[in-house]
Amino acid sequence: MYDVAVLTESRYLAANEADWYTRQVHAEDGLVMQALERQGLRVTRRDWADPAHGWQDTRSVLFRTTWDYFHRFGEFSPWLDQVSRNARLFNEAALIRWNLDKHYLGDLARAGVNVVPTAYVERGDPRSLAHVVAETGWDELILKPAISGAARHTYRFSADEAAVHECTFGELVEQEAMMLQPFQHQVLEQGETSLMVLDGHVTHAIRKTPKSGDFRVQDDWGGTVHPHVPSAEETAFAEAAVRAVPFDVLYARVDAIRDNRGRLAIMELEMIEPELFFRFAPAAADVLAAGLARRLDKAG
Repeated sequence: MYDVAVLTESRYLAANEADWYTRQVHAEDGLVMQALERQGLRVTRRDWADPAHGWQDTRSVLFRTTWDYFHRFGEFSPWLDQVSRNARLFNEAALIRWNLDKHYLGDLARAGVNVVPTAYVERGDPRSLAHVVAETGWDELILKPAISGAARHTYRFSADEAAVHECTFGELVEQEAMMLQPFQHQVLEQGETSLMVLDGHVTHAIRKTPKSGDFRVQDDWGGTVHPHVPSAEETAFAEAAVRAVPFDVLYARVDAIRDNRGRLAIMELEMIEPELFFRFAPAAADVLAAGLARRLDKAG
């Protein structure tokens, strides 16, 4: 019986010293596993989709680098139901399902958290993109799916360019809900701040900046990561945002920016399998491990 299975995906299960990214994944997962072991827990590391692993022999699972789940959602969704019947999930299954769909930004806004303004276009909506854009009144916009990751199907355009994206928009809305947001110009100059909130407290932060000529901060698109010391304002904002989540949150990455009014605003709350950048703050892994161990003790 294992106390914790640290979850990855098949690409990152085996070490590959020739690939810097795989080395980085293993190094950070290693920090987490060592911290869990210091809590006296029996730990293993598994591919979430491994059909040979008996999840009934695992007390809990910790999502870490399961980054293929989105492309395999037809497998992942029933797997999530199955495993949650046998093991404790961190974060819990209900939170994961809530966090999958960016409609959660509306829930946060209603709870008083400042989020980037968002207009949702539900699947099958017959309105044209030009019509929706006109209703928002925004001059420059971002279009992306409500369920998405790694900047998939993400487009930046001005209001008078809506016609250029009309066909793409129509095809996407036939298949899934979409969302529009006003483009936040400070991303180009200041990037995006990611604050790691572990067991309710900010432990460390990083700043992600886009490459020259782009607006996407993800490394898939050439963005870069830099150390960042969070201010008291940023820390309070991130911790309050996580407290507004209607579930127990062991770990979260709060992706925040300065909006077009100069206020801190949520771009996203990542609570499924966020990169938590332990290489910038190795001691933060012990905060995560202690929070997990305490929750397991309470569960008995």
